Amino acid sequence: MLFRKQGYPEEGELVLCSVSKVQFHSVFANLDEYGKSGMIHISEVSPGRIRNIRDYVVEGKVIVCKVLKINKEKGYIDLSYRRVNENQRRKKVEEIKQEQKAEKIVEFVSKEMGMKTFDLYKLLSEIILPKFGHLYTAFYEVVDNDLDLSTIGIDKKIATKLEEVIRQRIKPIKVEIRVKLELKTYAPNGIEIIKKTLSESIKGKENTDIKYLGAGKHALTIIADNYEIAEEILDSVVTRIQKDMDNNGGEFKYTKEESKKIN
Repeated sequence: MLFRKQGYPEEGELVLCSVSKVQFHSVFANLDEYGKSGMIHISEVSPGRIRNIRDYVVEGKVIVCKVLKINKEKGYIDLSYRRVNENQRRKKVEEIKQEQKAEKIVEFVSKEMGMKTFDLYKLLSEIILPKFGHLYTAFYEVVDNDLDLSTIGIDKKIATKLEEVIRQRIKPIKVEIRVKLELKTYAPNGIEIIKKTLSESIKGKENTDIKYLGAGKHALTIIADNYEIAEEILDSVVTRIQKDMDNNGGEFKYTKEESKKIN
């Protein structure tokens, strides 16, 4: 990974680490983003009593840790493995994966333009990192907000090629909402009523789909640019279904099952 932060991390910061040495009461790890090393005391590996520290970490394992304390004079960095929850770990790992994706784009563009990868990365990082923190953040602005990289100081020729490749490899993040619908009617033509109600409720709505699950249950999936738009579509769909079911003496209820971001 080419990405490197300068100086020391902040106390409380989450850092990606590679375990370098495991001892009886401590673990030593390299902070991959900073080019420095830190130590995890056995009490910060996992809560509770630990019989064998190697049940949790081994040399070469990549882990996410929290910075507890820093002594710049001695160069000591105290880390905690147990104080990072699963959600924080996933978020940090995803951040690193995104930056690696940005570096792959830089590598490809450098070859296309006959440049050394490190030279192009250095040129871009000196301009982008102070403004955006990460290359990927700036690259995503290209696809999400149509950022012209030449406006932030990148050579026009390089910016044009970069933007071309970025748009090929990075897609805007969308959101997906999944909802379970339950419809019931005792009318003689109840099946036809429900089919028509569901069909009409999503008519003209892009990236919105309803599938039959069985026993009067259906799955509604909505994909949109953001949660606000997705919720507006959901409100429109359920309002239309509720109205039709009320008019036909039917019953209707819905339950949100899942909301997530997707690429």
